[in-house]
Amino acid sequence: MGHGGDVIAELISDHREVEEMFTRIEGLPHGDERRKELSDKVTIELVRHSIAEEEYLYPAVRKHLPNGDALADKELEDHASAERVMKELEGCEAGDARFDALITQLMSEIREHVEDEENNLLPRLRSVCPQEELDRLGDKVRHAKKTAPTRPHPAAPDKPPANKLLAPGAGLVDRLRDAITGRGKSSS
Repeated sequence: MGHGGDVIAELISDHREVEEMFTRIEGLPHGDERRKELSDKVTIELVRHSIAEEEYLYPAVRKHLPNGDALADKELEDHASAERVMKELEGCEAGDARFDALITQLMSEIREHVEDEENNLLPRLRSVCPQEELDRLGDKVRHAKKTAPTRPHPAAPDKPPANKLLAPGAGLVDRLRDAITGRGKSSS
């Protein structure tokens, strides 16, 4: 991930990338190891995306939108739920009985979240937030995704300033673990 453009274009590109991976997972037979490899890649991308939203998008929502605190809090609840599912999924292999139920649950939650963001939250933000700020936030989101964790950390803080301070360290540890294990590097 790292597509360019303002924050909204960047996040929508991320959404399309994740949806493409979901479609690939759905096209593979149950128990196929490529489903696990793709679920690991999806988790990596979703965690990076979520961290960037938590650090930059939701503070902008709180600042610019009427009822922004409630909107951002609802988005954070969605992230927390998905993160718990990803944490469970992380411990499953493709042939495990729970894998299919968890990946189906994750896809459903993420698709619903994306639909709500793209049809409600992001258009509302675009209508009130200056373009220069949207552009600046796009740059900040791209940078945040480069240092963000790649594994779910459900107990980690999800609001500034704590999330901005802790995410890069967790991200470094996660990327080291990924490099050692080869997680997310398959050719699927």
